[in-house]
Amino acid sequence: MNNNIPSRFWNATIGTLGLLTIFLVIISIKEIKSIGYVGVNLNSTNMVTVQGSGEAVAIPDIATFSFSVTETAKTVADAQAAATTKTNAALKAIKDAGVEDRDVSTESYNINPHYEYDSCATYSYVSSTVPPCRSKSVLTGYDVSQSIRVKVRKIEDAGALFTSIGGLGVQNVSGLTFSVDEPDKYQAEARAEAIAKAQTKAKELAKQLDVSLVRIVSFNDNDNYYPRPIYGLGGDMAMEAKVSSAPSIPAGEQKITANVTITYEIR
Repeated sequence: MNNNIPSRFWNATIGTLGLLTIFLVIISIKEIKSIGYVGVNLNSTNMVTVQGSGEAVAIPDIATFSFSVTETAKTVADAQAAATTKTNAALKAIKDAGVEDRDVSTESYNINPHYEYDSCATYSYVSSTVPPCRSKSVLTGYDVSQSIRVKVRKIEDAGALFTSIGGLGVQNVSGLTFSVDEPDKYQAEARAEAIAKAQTKAKELAKQLDVSLVRIVSFNDNDNYYPRPIYGLGGDMAMEAKVSSAPSIPAGEQKITANVTITYEIR
């Protein structure tokens, strides 16, 4: 019986090697076949892409504008005092008009040295012993400037307030803009219309192509909303505003648009 052990061992070994060889051959064949699919999306599907646009009309309910004050003096303290006096007068007028503190914000506050250029225009030649005049910038004081942004919720008062601020000695009143305080609901309305149009277009296209819509595989939307600007008063125009009547500035209406792109899987 012991004489049969070597033959059984070799038979088992040969059988195992044979099975292993067959397994390796099968794996190799699969790998060779897969080479032809390198770079190919095995899960690719048939798709169709449609677009839709929607629009919502909004009546502006807020107005915003900015004004700035710039004062120059020999010292920073004097320049700040002069700028503060004018700014406070403008802020009082704004508050008296019913504008809340939360709707008034400082956009910028700057302190800068003020230089004047000495060009030697009055210099006259006396003799060759007099050194030539050299032009230079001379520090003569400091500039203090502050810019304020105002939001007016009583839109019918915007024109009168805009004019009254211009008559208080501020250097610039500008950027009167009418807009919608909560544009999101109008954008949602425009987007819903755009999606509905895209879906209708997809169903019509599927019917024409004799295919079925399976599911949405991608979606993209592009909302557009631009407040309407009104050119403001600046420089001398602001100084003259105190003697003119308040302008009538109609807010009109604004269009908020949405554009969507939807891609469907079809079969």
